[in-house]
Amino acid sequence: MKEKKTLYALQNEVDSYINQFKEGYFPPMELLARLTEELGELSREVQHKYGTKKKKETEVDKELADEMGDFFFVLICMANAEGIDLQDSLQSVLHKYNTRDKDRWTKKED
Repeated sequence: MKEKKTLYALQNEVDSYINQFKEGYFPPMELLARLTEELGELSREVQHKYGTKKKKETEVDKELADEMGDFFFVLICMANAEGIDLQDSLQSVLHKYNTRDKDRWTKKED
């Protein structure tokens, strides 16, 4: 079974990987461009899998999980470069959804 890591541990792992290179993290605008590029690739796969635009026979099938992983890697890079703790950020957002938006959607009945 795969080891489950916290967001904190994943951010540290990505940081160790990036910091072994002289170039380090890309500047913010380049990271944003890369994040947008990865989101485009993920969008393309979702469209091919669930949408009306199917792949050409010459196009390689990619996994949604791989595309999400690429997107998440760049997101972690951007967070690290900006000194943002994603675990804290996500916990803050979850708190917001559980308070501000707690009655926004129809709850399932038990």
